[in-house]
Order: sequence, then C-alpha cells, then structure tokens
Amino acid sequence: MNTTPPAPTPAPHDKPKIRVLLADDEEMIRHGVRLILRHAEDIEVVAEAANGAEAVEMAGRQPVDVALVDIRMPVLDGLAAIGQLVLLDPAPQVVMLTTFGDEENVIRALHAGAGGFLLKDEGPQELINAVRAGAAGDAVLSPGVTGHVVKRMLQGGGRIGAATTGTPDQRLAALTDREREVLTMLGAGLPNLEIGRRLDIGLGTVKTHVGRILEKTGTGSRVQAALLAHQAGLMG
Repeated sequence: MNTTPPAPTPAPHDKPKIRVLLADDEEMIRHGVRLILRHAEDIEVVAEAANGAEAVEMAGRQPVDVALVDIRMPVLDGLAAIGQLVLLDPAPQVVMLTTFGDEENVIRALHAGAGGFLLKDEGPQELINAVRAGAAGDAVLSPGVTGHVVKRMLQGGGRIGAATTGTPDQRLAALTDREREVLTMLGAGLPNLEIGRRLDIGLGTVKTHVGRILEKTGTGSRVQAALLAHQAGLMG
C-alpha cells in the first residue's frame, strides 16, 4: 500500500472525529493505513483487529463509525465478520479492503451488508475520502474494481438489492438527463464528492439525485445502480 501521506486537511469545526476500526491480519497493512489516516484531522483509528472475531468484539465494546475489513483473515474471515458487524447497534459502515482477485468475494460481501469496497493499493487521499464517505453513509465503490465486479455480476446474472421488473431501458425511462449523468458516474464507481465536482453541483444535490435514481429505477443500492448503468449501455 502506498503510504505517502496527502497534504493534511482540516477537520470540520465542531464535529466529532470519525472513529475507525482496522481489521486485517497483516500488521504492515494496518500500520500503513494507520499512518495514512493520522494525517486527516477529522479521522481517528480507535481499534485494530488481526481477525474477524476480534473486529466484532472490539466494535461491540466501543462504537465505531467505519470498519475497514479485509476478507482473508484467520479465526473469523471478513465475510463472516461483516455479517455480524452490520447487526451491531449502532452498526458501523463496513468498507471491505480488497484486491483485484476478490471479485466473487466482493459480491458476497455486498450481499452480507458491506457498504462498499476499496482496493488496497488505492492512494492515500482515496483511502481518506472512502472513510469520510462511509461515515456519511455514502457507499464506497472503488473505480478500479467496480467494472470487474459488475462484469462478473452480468455474466452470472447476479443482482444485489430488491427484485425489480422491466427492461433496463424501461427502468431508466423516468430519469431526467441529469439523473442519467449521475447514474453513468455511479456506473464508473465515482463517490458523491467526485460526482459533485465533475458536475459542479453541491454534495446535497448529488445525494438527492442518487436517492431519486434508486427510487425511480427500483435499485436497492449504488452497486445495483452501477449494474443497471452497464446493462442499459450507459457506459459506452
């Protein structure tokens, strides 16, 4: 993992820090992630686990906002841990740390309740942005792996979210031109902040568009919306 720190970014005034749990059996990975996140003044690593059982136990002892969870861990693997983490009260937003070879496990993790996935070799700022997005309830979809996952889902006829009816074109019929633009960017795996930057619109406006897209198309998550974008041929 590239641990070159980004330029420090100020924390929002009068807001509590985002509490992060790291769960990875490789100490070097945890060390690298911790070094990166310490440069964000609004983020604090409050717990580290070397396996899934430790992660669940730690998150149950002290509330965390975002859990960064590896898939392949001893004692209790990441997939099983995710299923237990999302049942906690309060439950953390789970972001799965993955590699390019984990497409099938990514799909299984999303079914288990993970809020998104991030490649381990993403840059420092992407990691910080992913934690912030997760804390805000914004699903984290790494652009570097979204296309691979969607391709696997298309090949297998997979679906994440509620059952839907109608062809992709029929499901997109009610969308405005702007909503189609946003849906295309969801298909590329872009987070809300980047969508807002590219379209020169505010974060609240992006969230409104995403909510309307999910409602109008009958998609239950951003990943399912990304799948629909590919099925409808929006990605070129």
